[in-house]
Amino acid sequence: MFKFLKGVVGGSGTGIKDLPYNIGEPYHSSWGSWTHSRGTSKEDGSAVSIFILSGSSSQDGHLIAGRNGVKRLRTVRHPNILSFLHSTEAEVSDGSAMKCTIYIVTEPVMPLSEKIKELNLSGTQRDEYFAWGLHQISKAVSFLNNDCKLVHGNVCLDSVVVTPTLDWKLHAFDVLSEFDGNSEVSNSAMLQYEWLVGSQYKSMELAKSDWQNIRKSPPWSIDSWGLGCLIYEIFSGTKLSKTEELRNTSFIPKSLLPDYQRLLSSTPSRRLNPSKLIDNSEYFHNKLVETIQFMEILNLKDSVEKDSFFRKLPNLAEQLPRQIVLKKLLPLLSSALEFGSAAAPALTALLKMGSWLSAEEFNMKVLPTIVKLFSSNDRAIRVALLQHVDQFGESLSSQIVDEQVFPHVANGFADTSAFLRELTLKSMLVLAPKLSQRTMSGSLLKYLSKLQVDEEPAIRTNTTILLGNIASYLNDATRKRVLINAFTVRALRDTFSPARAAGIMALNATVQYYEMTEIATRILPNLVVLTIDPDGEVRTKAFEAIDQFMLIAKQHHEKLVTGDTNESGLSGIPSVSGNSSLLGWAMSSLTSKGKASEHGSLTSANASTVPVLATSTSSSDVSSFANVSDQPRPSSPTSTDGGWGEVDSGLLHEDHDNDKEGWDDIEPLEEKKLPSLASIQAAQQRPVVHQKAQSTSSLPPKVASKSSKEADDDLWGADAVPESRTASNSLNTKSAAQQDDNLWGSIAVAPPKSTSKPLNKKTTASLDDNDPWAAIAAPPPTTRAKPLSLGRGRGTKPATAKLGAQRIDRSSSGS
Repeated sequence: MFKFLKGVVGGSGTGIKDLPYNIGEPYHSSWGSWTHSRGTSKEDGSAVSIFILSGSSSQDGHLIAGRNGVKRLRTVRHPNILSFLHSTEAEVSDGSAMKCTIYIVTEPVMPLSEKIKELNLSGTQRDEYFAWGLHQISKAVSFLNNDCKLVHGNVCLDSVVVTPTLDWKLHAFDVLSEFDGNSEVSNSAMLQYEWLVGSQYKSMELAKSDWQNIRKSPPWSIDSWGLGCLIYEIFSGTKLSKTEELRNTSFIPKSLLPDYQRLLSSTPSRRLNPSKLIDNSEYFHNKLVETIQFMEILNLKDSVEKDSFFRKLPNLAEQLPRQIVLKKLLPLLSSALEFGSAAAPALTALLKMGSWLSAEEFNMKVLPTIVKLFSSNDRAIRVALLQHVDQFGESLSSQIVDEQVFPHVANGFADTSAFLRELTLKSMLVLAPKLSQRTMSGSLLKYLSKLQVDEEPAIRTNTTILLGNIASYLNDATRKRVLINAFTVRALRDTFSPARAAGIMALNATVQYYEMTEIATRILPNLVVLTIDPDGEVRTKAFEAIDQFMLIAKQHHEKLVTGDTNESGLSGIPSVSGNSSLLGWAMSSLTSKGKASEHGSLTSANASTVPVLATSTSSSDVSSFANVSDQPRPSSPTSTDGGWGEVDSGLLHEDHDNDKEGWDDIEPLEEKKLPSLASIQAAQQRPVVHQKAQSTSSLPPKVASKSSKEADDDLWGADAVPESRTASNSLNTKSAAQQDDNLWGSIAVAPPKSTSKPLNKKTTASLDDNDPWAAIAAPPPTTRAKPLSLGRGRGTKPATAKLGAQRIDRSSSGS
């Protein structure tokens, strides 16, 4: 028989050396003769609790009862009953004598009496926590009595332990026995080990060993009395020393007092059933109990209930005991989000609770859940993560961002929702500094190149702001290839005035990265164009930027005059207006909320204050985006790129071998040859050739205008201000040829007053005096032959003049 019992409770070995756990320091209190010690697993170092019971011989009564407790603990499973992990029995040397010892390994727990002292709760928070604990123990007792027909026999303060998540659990099953209600006439002991129960915890019938009366009573009669003893001990703060102390009810809350008295009824049959205590007691109806109960049955709730609950949870969490929120609610919330049972608003509550943790605990308890959520396909979850990225972004390591977070976040750049695209863009303000150069150059800049020609003006504007703010994280080669093209060719030519203003301020903020040659040939020429911008705020910022860059040019000139040829950088540049606080500027622009239509133009009183740029939407609606009604919106801004080249869909993949981001396809302006002074003077003296003008006028309108621009040696070339902006808000009504920004216009021959008529239709007085044959030349024909294609019904478009011999159809002329 002994060998059988030993096999039941035996573990993986017969000696303490075979116990796969390390035994640590013992707690000060424990139930009965057991010693409750801390412990760790030898395999992974995880925490456990180890209960130890020793006896002089294997037939010791305490050991026999202990074996009963081990057997019951292994077979009875319930969320509110201590979880069994391992057990073994061994002979251990104690000096000169050998003692038989039982070891039980369970989940890590702490005696309730010590946990109460550690938490040191008071007032309403104490009552709420005690209510939750009593609720759990009542459920465990109800399970034993009503479902299993078992009697615990010794429910008290020492038989309750607390987990790291502050859950109360019942243990000490040495006295546990089946309820034998069928043998009502039997006087044999129903509880074989009732002698282990202290006399102060025994009800009157148990103290008298009236087994016949006990068998006639309900199965819960003995344990209901034990629940009453537990209630007295936790509220009084002392252990029960004698039964008469239970009459002192001054410590018991008024809402719990009627139930307390029914639990301790002198008549066993009238004692309150623990299941009814759970369902009907007013004491258990409080915020903490209801909140935890909702979280535990979250899968049974519908979406409306979940959404309403999680929206109230952040404010509710502030009213609950802080330790319970962090150790109980936070793990429940993390698990619910990770496995998909929680709604998106739960993320706000998770981050708020996480803000109460230390940095180390936040990284351990909250960050793993957040990183997993980035792979979620739920758009609402993705939006919530991006909206709160500033709250946890700094805690993410560079490796996690580069390998686990960015690949999922990058999907938002190409999302069909403009709101999600903009949130993804804004999140880069926090995440981009943690990206590797390989990811930033090979992936991020390609996405930003696409967004800078996005159909939404607010996204284009914020892309420019982001580029200005992350410029310091780019390497020198990438900055040289990207910044000027992004800010001048795209931003300064955007049809949305805040985007142009953002380009100006981005240039100011990144001035230290430009060489003097680039400032003189690429930046200043593009800024000068904006001095006649239709938007007054853009013009103001353009003038201020020109002043600053001209000051830099003047300082460079002075260095050359004094013989200082050191051009290693612009280290001596004074603080540019709007540059000293770029981070604040970009942050305020990227995190502002409002409709895009409310920001049609920049309305800043101070030039150093960056405008609050438009955002995609004013609400949490993912699918909507505010329209900018007061600004022209082209179908695609790529028409003003001036030869930039398009970033096709293939570039959006991780093709790290191709370093082009879409900003390096433009020909540098400094390669264009400027006309010499001699050629200008010769142009002034050159006579007007009427035949050439006549042939030019016969070309189609588009070809003729193009030829006219090519004849003018225009410095702007492909980088001229886009027609879409100047045509819609022009400051004058001059023709397209007169709107070309020709630097040589002030000294060139005046253009003809009318460009719609051929040059050879001028009057005699207007002929060139240098032509001696002009006075006697035959007048030009007043009519022109129609193109041959018109007689054949093939449209009215005039045919382009051809050079060389041509075949003439004689049949048509003969007819």
